[in-house]
Amino acid sequence: MNYSHLICVFTIIFASSSVSILAQQPYIGKGTNVCSSQDNSNSAFGYFCNGVNRSCQSYLTFRSQTPFTSVASISSLLGADPLELSQLNSVAQNATFDTNQMVLVPVTCSCAGQYYQTNTSYVIKKDDTFLTIANNTLQGLSTCHAINAENKEQATNLILGSRINVPLRCACPTKNQTDDGTKYLLSYLVTSGEFVSLISGKFGADTRATLAANGLSENDATIFPFTTLLVPLLNPPLSSQVVGNSPPPPPPSAPTSPAVPVSNNGSKKTWIYVVVGVVGGVVALSLLGVVIFFLFFRKRQKKADPQFVSESFEAVEKPLNKKVEDESEEFLESLSSIAQSVKIYKFEEIKTATENFSPTCLIKGSVYRGTINGDFAAIKKMSGDVSKEINLLSKINHFNLISLSGICFQDGHWYLVYEYAVNGPLSDWICHQNSDQKSLNWTQRVQISLDVATGLNYLHSYTSPPHVHKDLNGSNIFLDGDLRAKIANFGLARSADGEEGEFALTRHIVGTQGYMAPEYLENGLVSPKLDVYAFGVLLLEILTGNEVSVLYEGSNTYLAEVLIPVLHDENAKENLSNFIDPSLQGKYPAELAIAIVRLIDNCIKKDPSHRDGMDEIVQSLSRIMTATHSWEMSYSISVSPQTLP
Repeated sequence: MNYSHLICVFTIIFASSSVSILAQQPYIGKGTNVCSSQDNSNSAFGYFCNGVNRSCQSYLTFRSQTPFTSVASISSLLGADPLELSQLNSVAQNATFDTNQMVLVPVTCSCAGQYYQTNTSYVIKKDDTFLTIANNTLQGLSTCHAINAENKEQATNLILGSRINVPLRCACPTKNQTDDGTKYLLSYLVTSGEFVSLISGKFGADTRATLAANGLSENDATIFPFTTLLVPLLNPPLSSQVVGNSPPPPPPSAPTSPAVPVSNNGSKKTWIYVVVGVVGGVVALSLLGVVIFFLFFRKRQKKADPQFVSESFEAVEKPLNKKVEDESEEFLESLSSIAQSVKIYKFEEIKTATENFSPTCLIKGSVYRGTINGDFAAIKKMSGDVSKEINLLSKINHFNLISLSGICFQDGHWYLVYEYAVNGPLSDWICHQNSDQKSLNWTQRVQISLDVATGLNYLHSYTSPPHVHKDLNGSNIFLDGDLRAKIANFGLARSADGEEGEFALTRHIVGTQGYMAPEYLENGLVSPKLDVYAFGVLLLEILTGNEVSVLYEGSNTYLAEVLIPVLHDENAKENLSNFIDPSLQGKYPAELAIAIVRLIDNCIKKDPSHRDGMDEIVQSLSRIMTATHSWEMSYSISVSPQTLP
């Protein structure tokens, strides 16, 4: 970071404030609508990364609007954890909010270059522009400037159905603010008729501190709709603070002049109840931990199905008895009260769903296809400690992660009920060694790659704490009816909450041969970069149609050697035809294929610090996906005369 520049920024901000607290950020004002402006004197491109920490807990507000009215839809739109969002707002995970109801959104805010932001992704819909996405869909939580800066290559050609990256506005407290007791900054969405003192009062914040945090003064406190106002908080916000009656007219000393029409009506009600959800959640989780300890570390597990249980469970074998079964029932009840999206099934229901575990329902290993309420489900029989997987899956809600809908415990076995992916594992579609191999075209392969990257990015950046999957491979990626990818099998997933996400393992090295990163095999270190390495291997399989064991036959010990003919040879394009899946020959854009090879190379670097992060990978694949759509249109036109009778 350029410290002389940072000192200069602090000096300018200090001079603009009439109070002793240094201004955190210059207020954006009317700059949201002039998308062509490159002026960064305000915060149009994001709040400046000038806080004490480069990453922190932060909060956003969002007003419930169709189609974003539920915990799930708002969490998905804003890249938030649905469990944390539901707890913060004191509602169930399957709850739906009233129209215009203000919702608190917890996020992790981090420096990206010179700006703070929290990231999400968005799929382009008809008539979308960067301005309408920022102002209408996101209500001002991003700006057209910030979205354009993240997606420059797509700015002039937004393709329906393509995915873009969206930075959301957040910030971390400065030293002056932390010295004054500020622990969090809330990005508050301003609507018509609101003014600084009113907004500060909602959260018990000092008006002068709020003015200073935004570079405003008592003599110039004008704020506008479709903008965010940073509110310094001593404690996390409460849901009782974000609902009120329609605001009164602003006082003469602090007029509000709307810059543009407001997309919602700002309907507000007076909150009359106090929220205890967050405290209750912490207590419940603590109780759950105690129950899990007595349930799993005092019993003898039955022999585990090797397909689903790792060696890390071997150290906790103790006799199973009736008392343990009773404790398991308590655990189920406790889990159900915390993870309201998880249904507790009776064993008879599981037997009926699988026709008493009929061989005709067996998919593979110990996974059965079941029918529940007329819908297919994948039911996996497991032994051992599955609490971590259940806890993780009950907290996450993302399109590209397989969802857990229910659980059952009977006679020492767990039965986990997942959503059913009709097209099976990705490995059945991309590896030539499979006799029943199906076929994927170029566009489908890129979309699947982007899906997997987006799911991993959610695990790494948007779960709290961040998680590492640890066993990413083609058999653990499943395809739904639209051939969209979903990551499954979280039995080895582990939190990455150590320093910089790395810590030493204390148990056996477990995973899938060929996908495990060198630093994990050699030193037992786990970080999100372990998943990045495995993703690079998977991407290589998707591109070449060869399993990793075959790919290693073409190198000595370092997988990146197989990329040399395509990346470092004067005949790169000619070599590409021998490298890529034969079923794609003549039906792929060479430039984009080489771009993916470069991306693979960045994923499988031996030094984990030299690998791309999943957020960078998602951005790269989003650009490749957009270019693929353009190529697909031109390719279809070029071949259509040949297909005519």
